[in-house]
Amino acid sequence: MSVAIITGASKGLGRALAEALAARGWDLVLDARTEGALGEAAVAVGAYGTRVEAVPGDVTDAGHRAGLVAAAGKLGGVDLVVSNASALGAEPLVRLDELPLDGLRRALEVNVVAALGLVQEALPLLRASRAGAVIAVSSDAAAEAYETWGGYGASKAALDQLAAVLGAEEPGLRVWAVDPGDMGTDLYAAAVPDDDDPRPSPTSVVPAFLRLLDERPASGRYGAPALLEER
Repeated sequence: MSVAIITGASKGLGRALAEALAARGWDLVLDARTEGALGEAAVAVGAYGTRVEAVPGDVTDAGHRAGLVAAAGKLGGVDLVVSNASALGAEPLVRLDELPLDGLRRALEVNVVAALGLVQEALPLLRASRAGAVIAVSSDAAAEAYETWGGYGASKAALDQLAAVLGAEEPGLRVWAVDPGDMGTDLYAAAVPDDDDPRPSPTSVVPAFLRLLDERPASGRYGAPALLEER
């Protein structure tokens, strides 16, 4: 049995990916800050018959990250870490001349520092896995200059670079930074609340993540839309 840790798993892409992995027989450790929502997600994911541990908390807390890895260890190890939890830095998003520096610090702490901290905690178990992998959920804002997306985009660009270096330093693992593309999520709604245009469901991009796990291409940065088009 394979074991994955997924942060930000109570809704959106995290929950959709959790359900897809559970359907394939993966055991899961799920993280989110809101205990009630995480519990509901865990019940839904557990309906697939695999073992699911819900560990509510804040990924910026080192003790919480250690708890996630300990829970995975009790399930048999860590084969996959998905850093999906994200903070915008401001809700709704604002231009850089208005961006609260405390908001930027929060985005960097959640999106970059916590993601690395979780991988550091899990590395001994990832290295021991026969197919250890790390997925860092990125954004097109990491590579493109969109007005008001500067703080969030900068944090995701930093996450991309950490993933790239980790892939070089850990050749026995697969480390993928994945831009999921446009999605209709609560995060996007909080970022741009006045945008009512319909957007794809997070479930529509999950097959791109599953393809990476199936084919295990080289570590690097991948776009979900391209992965889906090539199928």
